Amino acid sequence: MIALLKFVHITAIAIWTAGLISLPSLYVQRAHVENDDALYRMQRMTRFAFVALISPAAFIAVSTGIALSFLRDVFSPWFSWKLGFVGLLAMFHVFSGLVVIRLFREGEVYPVWRFVLATASCCAVVVAILVLVLAKQAPDFTLPSIMSEPGGLKRLLEPFNPWATP
Repeated sequence: MIALLKFVHITAIAIWTAGLISLPSLYVQRAHVENDDALYRMQRMTRFAFVALISPAAFIAVSTGIALSFLRDVFSPWFSWKLGFVGLLAMFHVFSGLVVIRLFREGEVYPVWRFVLATASCCAVVVAILVLVLAKQAPDFTLPSIMSEPGGLKRLLEPFNPWATP
């Protein structure tokens, strides 16, 4: 049972992350579309990839990951770090969905710098998850002591907050 869940989990993660890494390369091609027919084809292909392939893979990856966390004893620091990076992947997923909605409006383009930034940062998150999962060891990183005190974050950010409340 666990082996099957792991197989499905890893397969879904591979599809999800490959999709998140490759979607910006489709977005950047928006600037090179020559006519409305080509734009419509690209829009259909991009939406199909996001809605029919990448989003279901994300759902399966997260749900099988949750099931595996209940079946295995994974309550260790590296797992918390991994969940943090998976949260970043989920944010990339949401941002990609917003781009898919907005990109194909009249006059919209996806700049090359955003393509490079999105692809590189998504790759960095995927590599971080792989390193954590394979090493099964959390990085030696501690937060400042003020972060573990009640109200510490508020005191830390007060000088930068223009909307501070008394």
